[in-house]
Amino acid sequence: MMLPRGQPLLLPASPAFIWGSLIVALMLDLLPLGRVPWMPDFLAVVLVFWSIHQPRRVGLGAGFLFGLALDVHQASLLGQHALAYAVLIYFAIMIHRRILWFSVPGQAAQVLPLFAAAHAITIVLRLIGGGLLPGWEVLLAPVLEAALWPPVSWLLLAPQRRAPNSDATRPL
Repeated sequence: MMLPRGQPLLLPASPAFIWGSLIVALMLDLLPLGRVPWMPDFLAVVLVFWSIHQPRRVGLGAGFLFGLALDVHQASLLGQHALAYAVLIYFAIMIHRRILWFSVPGQAAQVLPLFAAAHAITIVLRLIGGGLLPGWEVLLAPVLEAALWPPVSWLLLAPQRRAPNSDATRPL
């Protein structure tokens, strides 16, 4: 596969770093910050990031299991987040080769519909389960998740940008 012009060659991602970042994102989602509808889903952002950059390591099973853990914690309809994350990761893996050709802001624009679809799935499942329709603030969550894409991608790709053999003459 040819790299897009100007994109550096990255080192392989460590599986421990991948799963550690997913655990940290899950812990951020488990913080007791209240149930505000506009709160971004950090786990969804990190799951989509790793399913785009490492689709063989983070797949549908990981999204389903993390979704079940979030469902149990939030005492929501069992399988609500699991289904949303599975659909989210499926579409992310489906378009992962195309997304990597865009710049980071372009990638954020490409994943915005994915985040909106995941939130729509959770809202529809909540309504089927007898919940109330959330207000217009729920529309802010996918936008905030897309806005989180550039700092998350910079942060999660930082360990891969290191030179394999660092010395005094290398710029990295």
